[in-house]
Amino acid sequence: MTAEYQVHGNVAVITLNNPPVNGLGFATRQAVAQGLEAAWGDAAVTAIVITGAGKAFSGGADIREFNSPKMLAEPSLHSLVRMLEASPKPVVAAIHTVVMGGGLELALGCHYRVAAPGTQVALPEVKLGLLPGGGGTQRLPRVLGVETALNMIVTGEPVKSELLAALPGQLLFAKIIEGDFMAGVLAYANSVAAARPLPLVRDLPCKHPNGDAYFQFARNMVKGMAKNFPAPVQCLDCVEAATKNKFEDGLVFERERFIALMMGPESRALRHAFFGERAASKIPDVPEDTPKREIKAVGVIGAGTMGGGISMNFLNAGIPVKMLEMKQEALDRGVATIKKNYEAQVKKGKLKQDKYDQRMALLTTTLSYDDLKDADLVIEAVFEEMGVKEKVFKELDRVCKPGAILASNTSTLDVDVISNFTKRPQDVVGTHFFSPANVMKLLEVVRGKATSKDVLATIMGVAKKIKKTAVVSGVCDGFIGNRMIEQYSRQAGFLLDEGCTPQQVDKAVEKFGFAMGPFRMGDLAGNDIGWAIRKRRYQEKPDMKYSATADKLCELGRYGQKTGAGWYDYIPGKRDAIPSDVVLKMLDEHRKTLGGTPRKISDDEIVGRLVYSLVNEAAHILEEGIASKASDIDMVYLTGYGFPLWRGGPMLYADQVGLFNLVQAMKRFAQNPLDDAKFWQPAPLLAKLAAEGKTFN
Repeated sequence: MTAEYQVHGNVAVITLNNPPVNGLGFATRQAVAQGLEAAWGDAAVTAIVITGAGKAFSGGADIREFNSPKMLAEPSLHSLVRMLEASPKPVVAAIHTVVMGGGLELALGCHYRVAAPGTQVALPEVKLGLLPGGGGTQRLPRVLGVETALNMIVTGEPVKSELLAALPGQLLFAKIIEGDFMAGVLAYANSVAAARPLPLVRDLPCKHPNGDAYFQFARNMVKGMAKNFPAPVQCLDCVEAATKNKFEDGLVFERERFIALMMGPESRALRHAFFGERAASKIPDVPEDTPKREIKAVGVIGAGTMGGGISMNFLNAGIPVKMLEMKQEALDRGVATIKKNYEAQVKKGKLKQDKYDQRMALLTTTLSYDDLKDADLVIEAVFEEMGVKEKVFKELDRVCKPGAILASNTSTLDVDVISNFTKRPQDVVGTHFFSPANVMKLLEVVRGKATSKDVLATIMGVAKKIKKTAVVSGVCDGFIGNRMIEQYSRQAGFLLDEGCTPQQVDKAVEKFGFAMGPFRMGDLAGNDIGWAIRKRRYQEKPDMKYSATADKLCELGRYGQKTGAGWYDYIPGKRDAIPSDVVLKMLDEHRKTLGGTPRKISDDEIVGRLVYSLVNEAAHILEEGIASKASDIDMVYLTGYGFPLWRGGPMLYADQVGLFNLVQAMKRFAQNPLDDAKFWQPAPLLAKLAAEGKTFN
């Protein structure tokens, strides 16, 4: 049963029991309705309590039912709330631990609400591109006041029950129950058993003394924050409607906007990301109950930017780190950078001094590999060159204890080759952190041919502990993210050959929603890094076509922000990208060597060529089994490469464009004489899905 019914004396207790968060799916709603009817039919029952089993009252609606018949199947959440309001016997919501979304809306339909201390209270629908669709925008302002309710609804952030209970004039909670929660709940239910008439939230007034001025001010603020997401402004409109309309009219207004948002692309993208993040941790052939190795101590090799950032992740999670370098000066610089990062957080009030002290106390340093003998996990973050990796892993194989996990932070190199530098390839795995490693959410977990399942399960668990979104990749050059970005960068080069300027390409892609265009990104990362990769490519894949523009740029010594000049010019101490006459002249001279006339290229074509190049390469990656599902690729791009969240990632975006339309566009791109016609042949998986009218997701 998804809800249990028991009678304690004169009080019927309906307990939601739908783990993990007592979601209000169809079966749960049915069971609650049946419990209410049973309580009404029992003459001995004088009051009803609704509560939740386990560690939640209710986390809200079951979003897996969105866009399905079950969502509207009766009793819907609205119908269930009406049953509560119409109950001839008082209904008390006994709220504890977590009450969110539809769970809070259910509680607002009850006559009384009591709460345990420390309960997290929220209407977080806005984080899924939605608004509270079960009356939350109409009822919460009536019990908390317009301003507090609007802030909770627009941000979706949880608030502790005690804070809300302490607000002057609040009517959300009748009581905070200390001590034995259920004993207190039953006593309270008995105390209101004879109360008549029964209070309804819907009957409470909902006004703001300066409504028009307040909502105009709030609208300006919300529009500025919401940018490409329509839900926050729609939330505000619904709360304003609660202050101006009759209650039933406000419900209709809320419902119409909820449905419009649910059918919109932004909410679909956010729900896709929500499920994609959870699905990424599930590996098809690694059962969830796979035993995990204990990780109590971590070694990090390299105290540079990556090594320091990686170390901070573990220090933040309370895991001791021993950082190794070859020279004391390098260690000192690395520790100083970590201290500087933490001190900046303390100065901004984001980190308390005692927490800073605790984290730094967990960090030790060494110049000797022998000091890593007790580490459970060692991550190397050394120079990206196979010879350097070989020396490191041979040393780790010598000193590390049996069962220690040996991880490489490589971004492109073959993990299978690296694992064979040891006598324990089953213990070797790739952990590709993204820079800055203490900030970026993505962790590409690279599974070698020999990597054992328990190592994989352990690393996925560790990733969760250090608050990373981990995505498993098979072994190939560049893994998922960098393999795709190489094609994106190639297209950017061809666009320059054909007549675009760097700023035109960057602006088009940034308008689409990327955090940064390819040329600004190159300048930030260092153009010499891409140059080194291309030099390797010219030997490995001599038939692969490239624009010569990026090489010519590097030959001029324009490596990007670090040299004060790249695709753009930079003023010392500033990061503003200033269009460069030197670059424009270089491009003009280069185009003359290609023959033909530079053409005008639309923003739509720029975006199409860049984004569709990601999609086509990703289809090859799926086909080869490098990624196990399309949503994994979307998570890589949403959390590591600045793909716009409201578009849901390259694969969901392709689905929304339509794969047939995408393939037709690729055929047009293949006709450009300066482009790579061979690349624009659709990957077999893409061609198959398009022909069958199917999607990636």
